[in-house]
Amino acid sequence: METKRPLILITNDDGHAAKGLHKLTALMRTLGDVAVISTDEVMSAKSHSCTIHEKLRVRLIREEAGFVEFRCNGTPVDCVKLAYQKLLPRNPDLVVSGINHGTNAASTVVYSGTIGAVVEACMNGLNAIGFSLDSLSPEADFGHTDTAVLQITKRVLKKGLPQGVCLNVNFPKRSDEPLKGIQLCRQANCRWVEYFKEQFDENGEQYYDLSGELVSDDIVSGTDLFAIRSNHVAVVPTCYDWTAHACLETMKDFETISI
Repeated sequence: METKRPLILITNDDGHAAKGLHKLTALMRTLGDVAVISTDEVMSAKSHSCTIHEKLRVRLIREEAGFVEFRCNGTPVDCVKLAYQKLLPRNPDLVVSGINHGTNAASTVVYSGTIGAVVEACMNGLNAIGFSLDSLSPEADFGHTDTAVLQITKRVLKKGLPQGVCLNVNFPKRSDEPLKGIQLCRQANCRWVEYFKEQFDENGEQYYDLSGELVSDDIVSGTDLFAIRSNHVAVVPTCYDWTAHACLETMKDFETISI
């Protein structure tokens, strides 16, 4: 009897034309049947937002044996929700997001639409991986990511992930040196030093552009930022439980407050 190929759902937050999405699609098609549901436009920094007050629309772009492609006017989270609830014949065996143009290491995951889609899948019991590259260039070189993407994906397809856990995978920008390997690590602590630049539109009305720089004093061994800067692939097991478990005992005195 022929073994059923796994069903892999792909989404992203860089829009349907992104080079990283096309790379991930090509790689996943070697491993299983693929459904792509990409965003119409760039949805970077949309985090876990979803559409509730606007009309959500999906267009079928292409369909053939083992492959289907849709585009959605919503967010990456919308894409995942629509996929498993409405568009696919069954739940996907794996959800992958990316490959994002730009790193999603350290606390940038809080803002990331790429990781928002992964967390949405994880919350609904689906295995999920987010892939990102430390380059914002639309023409970024993804050629060094192939082997690691395939091997990490194969491992998850075979063994799955713990309940409530997804993966945030970050690649360094391609260099003259080959990747040194994979490091399982924790999310580094960081912050954005931000500033708003005042601009004026064609009507003379003022608006603001947000820009900033990622700053961290936690680029130490065992963190994702350290791994990336040492030319390793950083793999961070990530969860959606935001409870500060370590504080549940140390802050027990809150229960003694009279109200």
